Amino acid sequence: MEKTIESYLRRRVRDAGGLALKFICPGWTGVPDRIILMPGGRVYFAETKDTGKKPKPRQKYVHGRLRELGFSVFVPDSKEAVDDMVITITGGTKA
Repeated sequence: MEKTIESYLRRRVRDAGGLALKFICPGWTGVPDRIILMPGGRVYFAETKDTGKKPKPRQKYVHGRLRELGFSVFVPDSKEAVDDMVITITGGTKA
């Protein structure tokens, strides 16, 4: 379930020393669910999905624009995918 994955993501990011804030942008649809702020001023975005689900066309467009600007956008659809994301953004290992 997407909410379970999103809750897990918030907890894992917090445990890694960061914040995973709800990202809402009035007037602009398709933005990722979470903006992730990590120590050292590092910023990432995450769009959580139910297992096996893919982003909608508008979300893909927005993700592409963010990536063009140099940001990383993750689309975790499982707890394992969240763990992999945390490893990537922290340069660490699975706990």
